[in-house]
Amino acid sequence: QVQLVESGGGLVQAGGSLKLSCVITGAVFRAHTMYWYRQTPGRPREEVASIDIDKDTKYADFVEGRFTISRDNAKKTVYLQMNNLRPEDTAVYYCNTAFHRNRNVWGQGTQVTVSS
Repeated sequence: QVQLVESGGGLVQAGGSLKLSCVITGAVFRAHTMYWYRQTPGRPREEVASIDIDKDTKYADFVEGRFTISRDNAKKTVYLQMNNLRPEDTAVYYCNTAFHRNRNVWGQGTQVTVSS
């Protein structure tokens, strides 16, 4: 059974940085494009970034060059380095694959709070 465990969130002032990590077990990590999503109360989850098996990356428009997604296949871990954080980045951040997202399998997420 797959497990997705996100970590690295916290409280940071605007302009600060955080690095999120997500370890995945029970899945063939290297075979999946990995995604980071975020969600705030009352709003649907939105895609933040993705990295495919060739390590090609994509970012949502709101990232504006501030975040970097990366992966370590040996550690079955995907990362999200977030710099120059803004209060509007406050959300719970989740990682996932398309396969497990479509089956509504999610981890607990990690809370990111950015104070102004």
